[in-house]
Amino acid sequence: MTQSTTDPNTVIIGVDTHKDTHAAVAINGLGARLGDRIIPTTPAGYQQLLEWAKTFGGVAAFGVEGTGSYGKGLSQFLRRQGQKVIEVSRPCRRGQQRLQGKDDLLDAEDAARQVLAGQATAIPKSSEGAVEMIRILKAARDTAVKAQTQVMVALKAMIVTADAELRAELEPLSTPQLIKACQQLQVGTLDTPMAAMRHALAAMAKRWTQLHEEIEVHTQHLTKLTQAAAPELVQAFGIGTDTAAEMLLTFGENADRVHSEAAFAKMCGVCPIPASSGKTQRHRLNRGGNRQANAALFRVVIVRMRWHEPTKTYVARRTAQGLSKREIIRCLKRYVAREIYHLIRKPRLTPEGSNVCPA
Repeated sequence: MTQSTTDPNTVIIGVDTHKDTHAAVAINGLGARLGDRIIPTTPAGYQQLLEWAKTFGGVAAFGVEGTGSYGKGLSQFLRRQGQKVIEVSRPCRRGQQRLQGKDDLLDAEDAARQVLAGQATAIPKSSEGAVEMIRILKAARDTAVKAQTQVMVALKAMIVTADAELRAELEPLSTPQLIKACQQLQVGTLDTPMAAMRHALAAMAKRWTQLHEEIEVHTQHLTKLTQAAAPELVQAFGIGTDTAAEMLLTFGENADRVHSEAAFAKMCGVCPIPASSGKTQRHRLNRGGNRQANAALFRVVIVRMRWHEPTKTYVARRTAQGLSKREIIRCLKRYVAREIYHLIRKPRLTPEGSNVCPA
């Protein structure tokens, strides 16, 4: 707890965010509740909230839930106005908190008290630069990839139910050959199940091609953006556009919000945590964190174990020491997380802080 938040004249605002309205509660530095307010999620509503907060005195911070979703617009507005914004987790629904009940104003008050107690200290991600562009394009690309996969699964399932002649013609083909063959199917009058089958296969092949072209466009834009945002990260062994984009999204535009490489490893769920009991002394892997970032690290490790000579040497050495493949992968994910942290933060680091190598 800082000196500014213990001043009774200091104001802390907690905000419980929703799609159409936000609930806000003001408390002072001693924890006394000063007032509450419900505002619409519009620029005028955000201005009303700021003016209302200032009527109580100097505002030390706004504790906002969901700064990456429903609270994003409010967070951006407050930051532009020079206000300090703290990202707050939703209230715990178990134990004493559950007995106190739940409504929007209670959640907003809990957000303010988390800031006052120092339990909430996270700086929200900035969303007004290249990383936000990467997030938007990656979301569009991911949905297109998912839809393309679904089309191919459905197309191949439909071929199984086709007549024997058509099935024998299409089933052995590779994916590019299959798409081309289906697009070239002659479709006449839909007067038989066979004609309907040909029409459906041709339409699905056309849809797959359209999605493929959309994915290519998104990939080109993402490649340019990631190379501009973190050129050394993209050039690292085994780290492609997808992994680089995921790592940049994990950091956010303001990468200095991640204060250490250990904190970044925890964000990715690859930091060891104590799991000792009695005479057993051991650690286990943290199963929390960003699962997409964790999966991206796993892909990098698998690529390096197959093609990267220093990693292959490391694997051989650790295998000789008795570690299993699963344990080696866990170690390598931690090393890769450290390397990525320094590659993204390298312009802000001294030369001594940039040397990381698992071997």
